[in-house]
Amino acid sequence: MQTNFTAEQLADPHVAEAESILRKCVHCGFCTATCPTYVTLGNELDSPRGRIYLIKDMLENGRPADEQIVTHIDRCLSCLACTTTCPSGVDYMHLVDHARVHIENTYRRPLMNRLTRNMLAMVLPYPDRFRFALKLAALGRPFAGLLDRVKALKPMAAMLRLAPANVPPPSKFATPATHAAVAPRRGRVAILTGCAQPVLDPGINEAAISLLTRLGVEVVIPPGEGCCGALVHHMGREAQALDSARRNVDVWTRAIEEGGLDAIIVTTSGCGTTIKDYGHMLRLDPAYAEKAGRVSALAKDITEYLSTLDLPAGETRGMTVAYHSACSLQHGQKVTMAPKLLLKAAGFTVKDPPEGHLCCGSAGTYNIMQPEISARLKARKVKNIESTRPDIIAAGNIGCMTQIGSATGIPVVHTVELLDWAYGGKRPGALQSIHAID
Repeated sequence: MQTNFTAEQLADPHVAEAESILRKCVHCGFCTATCPTYVTLGNELDSPRGRIYLIKDMLENGRPADEQIVTHIDRCLSCLACTTTCPSGVDYMHLVDHARVHIENTYRRPLMNRLTRNMLAMVLPYPDRFRFALKLAALGRPFAGLLDRVKALKPMAAMLRLAPANVPPPSKFATPATHAAVAPRRGRVAILTGCAQPVLDPGINEAAISLLTRLGVEVVIPPGEGCCGALVHHMGREAQALDSARRNVDVWTRAIEEGGLDAIIVTTSGCGTTIKDYGHMLRLDPAYAEKAGRVSALAKDITEYLSTLDLPAGETRGMTVAYHSACSLQHGQKVTMAPKLLLKAAGFTVKDPPEGHLCCGSAGTYNIMQPEISARLKARKVKNIESTRPDIIAAGNIGCMTQIGSATGIPVVHTVELLDWAYGGKRPGALQSIHAID
């Protein structure tokens, strides 16, 4: 793609990076076939190619974002299916990230939209606040239908419907500690506790720690760790996202210096994609660039790390698992085979649902901010998953689990919960009513 940026514009390293990304696009349109919003809406401006044109026009002319570009950029899920499809290697992720920062800095959103986004940024990254908010949401759920009647309040209605009826109590596995290896030690890792996941399903990290320690891996939860910054990063709130990244880089750097780390384990793939990008996010910060790069290199999805441990074959369990490949894992991190191979080796029959490349519509806060599009994607995803007639649905991201679980009666569990159970851990709570070989 031909670009026409001035030398003055290109002096800004962020604009220079955007320009180099834009120049790789050859207008081929392959991305349109795998873009969930284009497949759903059929609007060229809701495809990666269309958004690239809008971003190019905005940045080249150095103008503030307007309502049109905000509408179409906001509809982007950041699922990154386009990057998997693109034959030219267009780095759409960093281009749309830059566009979102530009929008945040130059566009004044309608009042209710601003308030909703501010509330999400102030609540979701903080477990205690999020837990309290979910309890309030349970009281407000009966009013979701009323809120749905006002367009500006639809995100609030979606938020109420997504809130679980019961919030699990806080887990000891979310507090700073060192969990010693039970078997002879063969590794030492840190694990991200996260923000939303330990509130919604604390059993996920509990299963990960239980499995790792039984396999001889010491697991550290260092003090001071917090939200990875993904939520606000995708809102274009660059300063807040970088503050979160710097805090975690400092925490994990201390852990590396104190006892060494073989990996930083992440059980929420949306967070994993962002942590693996810390090196890029902080590349212009001389105090953090090197440390952030080291942290990003150590970040591993739990299934990536388990694949290095050469686990034994498990006994056949007589259960069929539909594996939902979270976008952040398959497109963002390019981790595709490891979860399925681990499940098969553990004794499960694994099925790939049709259209596995398409997003379920969760995408961080997308199912709150874009509830209509999200609902259509969810229905399509659940239909495809149920067509495989599974006993269980496995996924590696809490957002996907919550989204899919809200529309099906089939139990949805994290991949590591099944692996922990297969190798001697406790049966996942969601499977208590299902008969299986124990």
